Amino acid sequence: MSKEYFNSYFAEGLEVFSNLSNLSNLLSEVSTVICSVLQNGHTIYWLGNGGSASDAQHLAAELVGRFEKNRSPIASVALTTDSSILTAIGNDFGFEQIFVRQIGALGKQGDVCVGITTSGKSENVILALKQAKSQGLITVALTGQFIEKISEVADYVISAPSSRTCHIQEAHIAIGQALCGLIEKTLYR
Repeated sequence: MSKEYFNSYFAEGLEVFSNLSNLSNLLSEVSTVICSVLQNGHTIYWLGNGGSASDAQHLAAELVGRFEKNRSPIASVALTTDSSILTAIGNDFGFEQIFVRQIGALGKQGDVCVGITTSGKSENVILALKQAKSQGLITVALTGQFIEKISEVADYVISAPSSRTCHIQEAHIAIGQALCGLIEKTLYR
């Protein structure tokens, strides 16, 4: 039983990964935009809930720290990490506002906001991208196959080719890692 489960799980994941190359043109465009933003002194803001919050933190860290090269830090911030801000905003304004208020305080025209939502329906991510767009930030969404709501507020929608949360999350970290790698390679040749 367990062997069959693992074989099936990995086969399904492999199919998702083999289809990620279909996103190469979009990812190339997004990485070009992000590199231009960073070269002009702007910042990338990452946000998401649950596993997507962890992905936001991980990807921000790849750029502030390093991906593969020792180099200068890249302006990258996860809006998922300050427990005092998150709980104060959640308590005083509601959970759906936890990222909106941070973007309102920190986001500048020309920055990038990357919202990660496996469902494509996370209200706080959608509202944050809407806020970011209203402030002149470039908005990017990492999501799954449901893109109806998120596509209304994102300039770029990167849709993982799966309907299962587990495989969407696996695809998101692979996509994010690939973006970080190309950003680092482009900015620090």
